[in-house]
Amino acid sequence: MAKYIEMIRIRFLMMLAYRTNYYTGILIYAINIGAYYFLWKAIYGGQGYIEGLTVTQMTTYVAIGWMARAFYFNNLDREMATEIKEGKVAVELIRPYSYLGMKTMQGLGEGIFRLFFFSVPGMILVSLVFPIMLSEDPTIWFFFAISLFLSFLLFTQINLLTGMTTFFLFNNAGLIRAKRVVIDLFSGLLLPLHLFPLWAQSVMNYLPFKGISYIPSMIFTEGFSLTEIMEGLLLQSLWVVILFVPIVITWSVAKRKLVIQGG
Repeated sequence: MAKYIEMIRIRFLMMLAYRTNYYTGILIYAINIGAYYFLWKAIYGGQGYIEGLTVTQMTTYVAIGWMARAFYFNNLDREMATEIKEGKVAVELIRPYSYLGMKTMQGLGEGIFRLFFFSVPGMILVSLVFPIMLSEDPTIWFFFAISLFLSFLLFTQINLLTGMTTFFLFNNAGLIRAKRVVIDLFSGLLLPLHLFPLWAQSVMNYLPFKGISYIPSMIFTEGFSLTEIMEGLLLQSLWVVILFVPIVITWSVAKRKLVIQGG
C-alpha cells in the first residue's frame, strides 16, 4: 500500500508545480457560475420555488456542482490512451504494482490537490459574490464528503473503462470527447436531473451518471431528505461495485490484445 500512497504524493507534488494555472481556473469557474446564477434568476422570475428548490439552493447546486467537479475530474482516459499508443504501458505492466490501481491513485492525488487549491478557495470566492447557502449541519457535510469520494470513484472507473478501449480501437479520441459530454449532461452538472422529463429521469435511474454530480450536489443543498440521502449513497456504492466487474473483465482481455503502435 505504501507505493500507492507514494503515487498520490508524487502526483500532488507534480500538480503543485503548476498551481498558477489553477488560480486562473478559479476565476473562469467563478464567471461560469455567475452566468448560471443570472440565468436561473431570470428563469425563476420572482417565483419562490421550482421543483422544490429556491433560487439560492439552485445557485448553491450550480456552484457546488462545478467546484466538486474540480475534485472528481481527471484525464486518466487520455493518459492511458497515450501510454497504450506509445507503448509505455508495456513497461508499466511489468512493474510490481497494479497499473489500474496506480492510475487510480494518481487521479486521487490530482483530486486532493484540486480540492485544496481549487475547490475550497473557489467556493470561498463564489460565496462572497453570489448568494450561496452553506449548511451548518455537520451531518450534511459528512454525507457530502462520502458522496463526493464515491463520485470520484465512479468518474475514475468510467475513465478507466474508456481508456482501456484504446487496446481495441487504437484511437478512441472521439469516444473520450463523447464520454465527457454525456457525463456533463446526464450527471446533473448542467441541469438538475429532476428538471428532466419523467421518461428521461426513468432512464437515468438505470445509469451510473447521476451518482457523479447530482447526488452530492443535492445532498449539499439539502434538497434531499435523510431517506433520499441514504438511497443516494447506496446507489453510488452499488454502481462502484457493479462497474468493478466490467473493469476486471475488460482489463483481463485487453492485456492480451496489446499492440504497440510506436511513438
